[in-house]
Amino acid sequence: MNKNLIKKRYKKKIDLLNYYNQKYYSENKSKISDSDFDLLKKEIVDLEKQYTYLKSKKSPQIQVGHKPSKNFKKISHRVPMLSLANAFSEEDLINFEKKILNFLDKKENFVIEYSAEPKIDGISASLTYKNGKFITGLSRGDGKEGEDITANLATIKDIPKEILSKNFPEEIDIRGEVFIKNSDFDYLKENFANPRNAASGSLRQKNPEDTRKIPLNFIAYTFGYKKNLNSEKQFDYLNKLSEWGFKTNPLNKLISGVKNLIKNYNQVEKDRANLDFDIDGIVYKINDFVLQKRLGNVANAPRWAIAHKFSSNKAVSEILDIDIQVGRTGALTPVAKIKPINIGGVVVSNATLHNEDEINRKDIRVGDIVTVERAGDVIPHILSADPKKRSKDSQKFVFPIKCPSCGSKTIKEFNSVTKKKDAVRRCSSEGYYCEKISIEKLKHFVSKEAFNIDGLGKKIVENFWKLNLIKFPHDIFKLDYMKIEKLEGWGRQSVENLKYSINEKKNISLERFIYALGIRHIGLENAKLLSKHFGSFSNFKNLSLDKKYNELLNIDGMGETQVNSIKNFFSNKTNLKILNELNTALKIKNADLRKKDGLLKNQTFLITGKLNGISRAEAKSLIEENSGITVSTVSKKLNYLIIGEKPTKRKVENAKSLAIKILNQDQFLKILNKTS
Repeated sequence: MNKNLIKKRYKKKIDLLNYYNQKYYSENKSKISDSDFDLLKKEIVDLEKQYTYLKSKKSPQIQVGHKPSKNFKKISHRVPMLSLANAFSEEDLINFEKKILNFLDKKENFVIEYSAEPKIDGISASLTYKNGKFITGLSRGDGKEGEDITANLATIKDIPKEILSKNFPEEIDIRGEVFIKNSDFDYLKENFANPRNAASGSLRQKNPEDTRKIPLNFIAYTFGYKKNLNSEKQFDYLNKLSEWGFKTNPLNKLISGVKNLIKNYNQVEKDRANLDFDIDGIVYKINDFVLQKRLGNVANAPRWAIAHKFSSNKAVSEILDIDIQVGRTGALTPVAKIKPINIGGVVVSNATLHNEDEINRKDIRVGDIVTVERAGDVIPHILSADPKKRSKDSQKFVFPIKCPSCGSKTIKEFNSVTKKKDAVRRCSSEGYYCEKISIEKLKHFVSKEAFNIDGLGKKIVENFWKLNLIKFPHDIFKLDYMKIEKLEGWGRQSVENLKYSINEKKNISLERFIYALGIRHIGLENAKLLSKHFGSFSNFKNLSLDKKYNELLNIDGMGETQVNSIKNFFSNKTNLKILNELNTALKIKNADLRKKDGLLKNQTFLITGKLNGISRAEAKSLIEENSGITVSTVSKKLNYLIIGEKPTKRKVENAKSLAIKILNQDQFLKILNKTS
């Protein structure tokens, strides 16, 4: 590979790492999962090993944490606070011990004793004591300098303000982790993604009294500077910490040999679901301080310690309950309510069980100890249950034969395509007469890709339904605003804003209108196909009269499943009534009113990534209204690639290789302004 390209690639990864560090350490925001963050650091280190000319002060082999915040006074650590190397497999641990044995010039049969300490996912802090009194408290910062957060740390009950023990060192920096228990996180989770972020944000308040209100905890595990510390081994030191009044991790163990480390690792990983605090791995430290001193440090990490990280996307938890949710199409979806667990930096308390067949196949029961998997933005799901840990009085979960919302019979429909019954059980009611279905349909109707009505969020829709203000879609356009103004939380201005938003959306394109109806199996793309086919609302509605459903099969992209869904929609009298009411309230634009000779004529566009303030569906609609063409793949025929947040890397790289013009959102909107 070209040297300049390698340097460019390296710099990009370094800049990305610095950005994530800034968000994580300074702003208490996790923009990336722990596993992806660790992977990024590993990629950088691997590049540095492969290409020795790559160097940066911000390398993960040099940099520790992030520079201290300007909101606090900076104080230098007398002994640097280092990072730890990571192990992700048994092989990594074996190599770790081999390097130690080689460095110490010991044979393979030399037994190394380790202090195995579960790694709490919190905020590192260093507490300075002189003559038994707590003097100063620092954050880790960049490892060399920390933030002076003494006043904030002093509010934590777990931190002794004075230690009277006779064997307490004359002077010592006690180091440990500040964290929030999972049981205390519930009332903070609306403001923070996980307990770690909550702890960081709470600890670094400008006003210590704000910190005092938060239930922060502290666990001690090591030391920095020390004077007259009478300990020769790490595990002895942990025991002394307890004697002095500090809390230590109850899962700390003294273990010899890699095989026993792995055995303990597997056990702790299974048991972590029952803990009231998050751990993301186990730290192994050579127990003997003499050996620690001989081994010393390499770059920004000690040779004598390593963090063995847990699997990033899996965790073990307990099913507290199974809730049946009813969607807008009547589908009954079982959701497991689990004991909250941190998976890849995200606290998970719900996991999908997909459907009745899946529950039966995996034999999932309330009270089961289960393995939960989370991958990217995909909804977490239950992989399996551990029947060995099941109580004797455990009973199989019985899926409801009646809708939990309206009491209607639940059915499994026969699929004419697969010639089998569907796996999903559904409510058999006529949609809008089931509370859950009705509310979900209305939420869909006002959603961003449909009518996109500002001020009608999910909670407001639900509240308005319960107050009988909205029962059907057409009710939205004849709301009793005087009644709304009298409701708690509403005033004249907010009501006027809502009224304006609703009136503004009375003009709508046919394709978005069709999508808003929430017809089963009819998404945005199919709605677009139907819009082009019918051309006008009247033609679309007349389908209920002429019943030429089979003709729809001639539309490229429409299949038997979609056509059957449309047929079922028009056979429902309530739906026909809704269509008539909406036709009276709205101005539905014909598909053929789009510009035939717009300034984007014959120009092809592809959108990748998330756009701000405008949905991708709306952006596509605007392109097509100006005679442009939207496509789904990168090819030589593509004229423009529009990139938003988190674009697909492969698409960007392919576009660059084909010399296709790349636009950001602002550049794209400028083009639209020129063409309007």
